[in-house]
Amino acid sequence: MWWVLLFALITIASVFIALNKRRPVFLAVPFVSIFAFILVKIIMVPLPFWETVRFIFNLRG
Repeated sequence: MWWVLLFALITIASVFIALNKRRPVFLAVPFVSIFAFILVKIIMVPLPFWETVRFIFNLRG
């Protein structure tokens, strides 16, 4: 639950900074942080990296 709050705070802060500094590059920060979080979670799986990625994309549901 606290991960959701952390990503919400990152998103709110980056939007606020992007609007104040008028630099749209700050709007990419939430996407990069979520991508980094997902990458770390995949790396934490005790299987080889590419096997884990193949497993995730082969799931059907």
